[in-house]
Amino acid sequence: MNPTLPAMPVPFSPKQRKAINWWNAPRTRHLDALICDGAVRSGKTTALSLGFVLWATASFQQQSFAICGKTKTSLRRNLVLPLLSLLKAVGFQVSENIGSGYIEIGLGNRQNRFYYFGGKDEGSAALIQGMTLAGVLFDEVVLMPRSFVEQALARCSVPKSKFWFCCNPAQPSHWFYQEWILKAHEKQALYLHFTMRDNASLTPNIRKRYERLYTGVFYDRYVKGIWTAAQGLIYPMFSPAVHLAELPDHAERYIISCDYGTINPASFGLWCCCEQKWYRIAESYYDARKTGLPRTDEEHYAALVKLAGNRNIEQIIVDPSAASFIACIRRHGVYTVVPAKNDVLSGIHRTADALRNREILFSPACTDTIREFSLYIWDEQAVRDMPVKMNDHAMDDIRYFVATVLDRPKQDAFFVAAVKR
Repeated sequence: MNPTLPAMPVPFSPKQRKAINWWNAPRTRHLDALICDGAVRSGKTTALSLGFVLWATASFQQQSFAICGKTKTSLRRNLVLPLLSLLKAVGFQVSENIGSGYIEIGLGNRQNRFYYFGGKDEGSAALIQGMTLAGVLFDEVVLMPRSFVEQALARCSVPKSKFWFCCNPAQPSHWFYQEWILKAHEKQALYLHFTMRDNASLTPNIRKRYERLYTGVFYDRYVKGIWTAAQGLIYPMFSPAVHLAELPDHAERYIISCDYGTINPASFGLWCCCEQKWYRIAESYYDARKTGLPRTDEEHYAALVKLAGNRNIEQIIVDPSAASFIACIRRHGVYTVVPAKNDVLSGIHRTADALRNREILFSPACTDTIREFSLYIWDEQAVRDMPVKMNDHAMDDIRYFVATVLDRPKQDAFFVAAVKR
């Protein structure tokens, strides 16, 4: 006999209620899967995860389930902890074993185990291989490799098992869009598209604030919830009239960012902070293809020293793949070197945000930076979002700087749905 499920103490929109209860509704209970996509902060993650646990508790006893995200850390922060807080508030018994990566969730005499997994690369499929599952939830499924997703689906061999998918839109050529969203009927899946208006906790003013945060392809995907190809300029918001500035009278901090290259160009940028804004006051850009003379690490280091001058450089931020150049800088013992954060898409988004908010400004002397801003475009032929690998070296060193120095934890909140209490 199924347990009596508790009433929720928070408001839900009609779309959220449908995502929570589809497995028990006469017209949809026969389906195998739920797919929720759409805008950020649209409430889909909260509804999907809550419905997943309610369904598992009502339908199974002493079974295993999987909750999957890009990484276990982000999954636990963005989905698991808010979900557990809500479940505890309505009377579920919850026991988390962080070391073993699972949660025991019970209600009355029913109890099941929920494992959480990170699907960050092709090797992740091995982590879930061999398990027997009664159901699986994928949060941000478009960020996971297909091999991991399909391995997890293959683990769901328990009768009446179901699949739960959640994501923000990506490119229309993405395999998940092609194989699941366009074929939802064939897959016996219920497809629900969310907008910010489907989040009952968002006020009109908050919705407008999120709408101001994005431009271009990010606006189409994260605000309008459209599966659209990235095309054209990556930073259309860059304007010489807005972003070129005179050098500040004084500086509080100095940092250098580096995109290392031997055959490809190398780009170093000198930044200073003044009154909570960062200015790129000078740069060193060397293209070995034009000169026909590749530089050694020591020659690159000499250019770095020249760029730094007699300033007190707080740190040198370097492309993390440039192991030999990092070793060269450390060997000299003059500067502190920091490997850059190098998630390309999140770095591009954060840089776009910094440009829009005028957190970063540029000296007119940074001519290679100005040139690349007008040439840095999306690769329309790529199967996933990525820039064309040309005219991207100053763009890369700027992205390293922004992602490593300006990155703020609150950026993660743009991509999750949290319950308002």
